[in-house]
Amino acid sequence: MKKFDVLQRIAECGVVAVVRANTEEQAINIATACTNGGVKGIEVTFTVPGADNVIKALKKAIPHEKIILGAGSVLDPETARAAILAGAEFIVAPSFNEGVAKLCNRYQVPYIPGTQTVKEIVTAMEAGCDVIKVFPGDMLGPVFIKDVRGPLPYANLMPSGGVNLENAGEWIKNGAVCISSGSHLTKPAQEGDLAGTEERAKLYVEAVAKARREMKK
Repeated sequence: MKKFDVLQRIAECGVVAVVRANTEEQAINIATACTNGGVKGIEVTFTVPGADNVIKALKKAIPHEKIILGAGSVLDPETARAAILAGAEFIVAPSFNEGVAKLCNRYQVPYIPGTQTVKEIVTAMEAGCDVIKVFPGDMLGPVFIKDVRGPLPYANLMPSGGVNLENAGEWIKNGAVCISSGSHLTKPAQEGDLAGTEERAKLYVEAVAKARREMKK
């Protein structure tokens, strides 16, 4: 049930913030600004120095109902295991790795690997990935998701890379189960403007909600 709950909470919020930073403190501040703005999905990339410590700190600092804490840029099973032990509730990667898929399935932790082709998407689905990242999104475009979901209507896809406030709704309307945004969402906080990122987070959440409302009309 834990895996199902995590995936459901990510889908309900509809937004995952990709947190990259130069220090542990900066990463914690960025993540906190995002959650204050209502973005519950937080992906702490393992390019951040001491990423496991950041995950542990966020686990203690932010109430469970306000955050779904994940680890990103996970390339191998060893890093995935370290992230899970630190408290990561989901694992994200720029590409698919069979070893990571097996480990995450073993511990019932969602694994969201990056893909660029229909073949890669199907491979990930066959390995038990319930949500699959479309990456880089700016190269593929929102229509890619619509086209893929023609023959694969059961594919749950999350675009990442090139997702911003201008196209967030378009991704959702083309069939994305949720969206993932990095620098466009977090840049203000990276430059010390935590309130700026908090405000952008609110706008992202509203953009997703608005697109979903319009799809029901």
